[in-house]
Amino acid sequence: MSHAVRSAPVPRGRLTAAGLVVLSVAGCSTPALPRSLPAAASAGPSPTGVPAMPAPTGGGAVGSTVLYLKDTSRSDPWVPEVKARELMVTLWYPARAGGGRRAPYMTAKESELLLKGKKVTGVPYDLLSRTRTNAYEDAKPAGRRGRLPLVVLSPGFTTPRATLTALAEELASDGYVVAGVDHTYEDYGTTFPDGRVADCVACDSDSDPGFGTRVMGIRAADVSFVLDRLTGRGAKWEGSALIDTSRIAMVGHSIGGAGALAAMVKDRRIRGGIDMDGRTYARIPKSGLSRPFMFIGSEGHTPGGRDISWDRDWKLLTGWKRWAVLPGADHQSFTDLPLLADALGLGNREDVRGKLSAARSVEITRAYVRAFLDLHLRGKPQPLLDKPSSRYPEVELCAPGTKVCG
Repeated sequence: MSHAVRSAPVPRGRLTAAGLVVLSVAGCSTPALPRSLPAAASAGPSPTGVPAMPAPTGGGAVGSTVLYLKDTSRSDPWVPEVKARELMVTLWYPARAGGGRRAPYMTAKESELLLKGKKVTGVPYDLLSRTRTNAYEDAKPAGRRGRLPLVVLSPGFTTPRATLTALAEELASDGYVVAGVDHTYEDYGTTFPDGRVADCVACDSDSDPGFGTRVMGIRAADVSFVLDRLTGRGAKWEGSALIDTSRIAMVGHSIGGAGALAAMVKDRRIRGGIDMDGRTYARIPKSGLSRPFMFIGSEGHTPGGRDISWDRDWKLLTGWKRWAVLPGADHQSFTDLPLLADALGLGNREDVRGKLSAARSVEITRAYVRAFLDLHLRGKPQPLLDKPSSRYPEVELCAPGTKVCG
């Protein structure tokens, strides 16, 4: 195996609560998935016994392809002897009429390392690699040149980009190009095209002082490089010409949400961002950040709550901004993990799915993320973001100055 990538032992990392989206769910007392999970005992809800992603509602066919990108301008920040930063990126995008093979959810090795990292037993280690998606592998991109908005997705610490698939497929079905980024050595396992596997080197450092700030710098650099390779000269994707480079946003979960704010501070190409339930670390200039930003999170992110980072940063967001809380949500409610819980034997665990059903948490996350993007990248008015909704009564919009949500 190349010195550039470690072998794949059982990872020692843990899932932190950093970088959450500001949509708070009442009744949630545990902000993160525990390191140790009970043995799984039941198969998933699909007829084949494996998990399945819910169908997207946008109406368009979705394609998906995987890119390997190599940034030779910098050594890897986690493994300095590796003289280039290697990244794996999944693109979801509008496709011509669907057909062909469904895109894989993740590789078998990534499934194995994720389940071992979460200490899930009692199910085949390749189970998540067999999760049914709605995207067609390497389908031909569809759309008009220079007209498709681009959304970057960044996952939480230790979790792969695949765990944001339900959201990505929804956005792609509605005409967005979506780029999910694995930040190498920060999740339990990333596989490269030549079969090498990068494990969670960062898991050895996540209790160090300044860890969050360090991750922010790395993720911001990763995202800027991905934008360069998708929209600049020598773009690495056949559909890059379809992207509207003036309409780019970023959405992240947990520390990936914190990364969205950090990337916006570093890269002005990103017009708006969403932090889903993640503690923030980036230093916003004293002059403020005037581009649109939304927090959406669980109950721990109510104004004046356990995490003071949102209260601190709210004051420095000088443009359009919203703070939403989803009482009843868990830290993982904004990801695919609740959808996978039954297949892993975790369907009754509120610290995995919260008090909401998996279907409802996905529906709410999709609705509010899509509303933000439609407003700020497409200029379509979104009353959903201005007042409480009878359709989504679980969601509370917060006024941090008064510490009131409703």
